[in-house]
Amino acid sequence: MNWIEALILGVVQGLSEFLPISSSAHLIIVQKILGIHVEGNQLEFEVLLHFASLLAVTIYFRKDLSDIVKGFFSYLLSRQNEKKVHFHFGWLLILSTGVTAVLGKLFEDVLGNNMTNTTTIGASLIVTGLFLILIEHGVKPGKRTAGQMTWRDGVIIGFGQALAVLPGISRAGSTLVTALWCGLDKQTAVRYSFLLSIPLIVGISIVEIPEMSPLFFNEYFFETTIAFIASFLFAIVGIKWLISMVNRTKLSYFAVYCIILGVIVWIFIQDVQIVI
Repeated sequence: MNWIEALILGVVQGLSEFLPISSSAHLIIVQKILGIHVEGNQLEFEVLLHFASLLAVTIYFRKDLSDIVKGFFSYLLSRQNEKKVHFHFGWLLILSTGVTAVLGKLFEDVLGNNMTNTTTIGASLIVTGLFLILIEHGVKPGKRTAGQMTWRDGVIIGFGQALAVLPGISRAGSTLVTALWCGLDKQTAVRYSFLLSIPLIVGISIVEIPEMSPLFFNEYFFETTIAFIASFLFAIVGIKWLISMVNRTKLSYFAVYCIILGVIVWIFIQDVQIVI
């Protein structure tokens, strides 16, 4: 992997991480089409890109995150009613993350190597496109805010996020659909979806870090630095872009893109097993 390839993968990961188009599918497809190999260190590289996305969403939602963390622990210590909404929101994020972890592991065990089969990826991209059509033309936004969310919402949205273990199923798309289906308003659904990505990425990183080798970063320091910076900057762009598109009801563009890409992958790269 040279620095240009690292830059391309960083841009792809950054943009697609928070747009409803599936970052995992796009990384697989781009690496396959361009013949990019990360010299047997795919795990280290993906964790690096995920960390850049984590940094981006944490910085962008730093005020919300700070309010939730402070309010969560303040309520535990003081039981002040004005802090209860933050405690409630934080608890729901924990619940959704737990549901995602359990179901995501179950899906991985059941599907095995078929998860990265291009037939599965193509079908999943098409499903993502249908999710996005549902957001704009099927599932009407509700009126419930964060303070009116229940444990059932946390479980259902956690299930929606677990579907994104499949490359091709967009985490943003699936969580938005389930959040809106639960009757949340757009602002709450978008906010919950983005904040829910933080414990998920942290959890993935914690699990994978023990298997990482620091030798990869020493050998490809320049390339990994470029990829990290690109992923971080374009993740910020992706966050702003998605929020704008949801508010302007323009997700159909992404839906058409995902369906067309899914059909292309399914037809032209069918039955190819991609190992990542």
